[in-house]
Amino acid sequence: MGRILAIDFGRKRSGIAVTDPLQIVANGLTTVATHTLIDYLQAYTGREQVDKIVVGLPRQLNGEPSESMKWLEPFLNRLRKVMPTMPVVMWDERFTSTLAHRAMLDGGMKKHDRRNKEVVDAIAAAIILNDYLASSTTGL
Repeated sequence: MGRILAIDFGRKRSGIAVTDPLQIVANGLTTVATHTLIDYLQAYTGREQVDKIVVGLPRQLNGEPSESMKWLEPFLNRLRKVMPTMPVVMWDERFTSTLAHRAMLDGGMKKHDRRNKEVVDAIAAAIILNDYLASSTTGL
């Protein structure tokens, strides 16, 4: 069994989270510049077994796709072309950045560290992945 990798996609940078090999726990891994994301994913999947990639689906509060989809779609098309055998799942990412900030506050992170957007992106990716795992294990 391999890991599940999640992406909190952004125009400039993207947060990455992964599960343990048993796919039980998700942790923020890193944040990478979005223009290098495909290269990063190829390198990571070359050294680690990854069974699936979960990508945060940007939606507005009413459920409609957000404006961010115009940047995400070309990335997804390229990802599917470069890694055609890798399953890619879209997962609702609404409120993940807010939840990431809340987790940082609850965890006692200093104000200076909470301003680091890279940390927020990695935590948001972990929230996306944890939501996906919780849904998958409960059969929803």
